[in-house]
Amino acid sequence: MKILTLILSLIAVVLIGFNVTKINFNDPFEDSSTVAIITIMASLCAIVLLQILAVSKKIEKKSKSRS
Repeated sequence: MKILTLILSLIAVVLIGFNVTKINFNDPFEDSSTVAIITIMASLCAIVLLQILAVSKKIEKKSKSRS
């Protein structure tokens, strides 16, 4: 599970990097720039969710070891 989380986080970071290059900073709410911004936000949400999953797995592991 840890490797899968790492791979998915890496893919999300690559998507963020790619989409930052697609944003037109002079008019950021243009057609293609809007799609890039939405994709960046979705990738950030995916990273946050993967970090929450990792923390919950650590908590689960610690609670099982105490029992």
